[in-house]
Amino acid sequence: MGDGFLAIFHGPSKQSIACAIRRRAADIGLSVRAALHTGECAKRRNDISGIALHLASRLLDHAGAGDVIVSSTVKDLVVGSGVTFKARGGAILRDVPGSW
Repeated sequence: MGDGFLAIFHGPSKQSIACAIRRRAADIGLSVRAALHTGECAKRRNDISGIALHLASRLLDHAGAGDVIVSSTVKDLVVGSGVTFKARGGAILRDVPGSW
């Protein structure tokens, strides 16, 4: 992944970890960006794949330095958890149908 990394969380409410990573990176002068989506993944040996990863990767194309972007799927699944979001509007993602 070049200078990036992929993290897998057990459930959408764990998205706060991405915010913690962003804060810690900023503490040492690094600017990170993250995109989160939740969905089914396929695990094969030491690799994972699936549309959920593809969609998160496409969302990342819309994140700027310091952004943590989540799909509407993540937002909908954490309703009532106290997590707040700032609306950014929809995005058309390459090779993904519909607006996200």
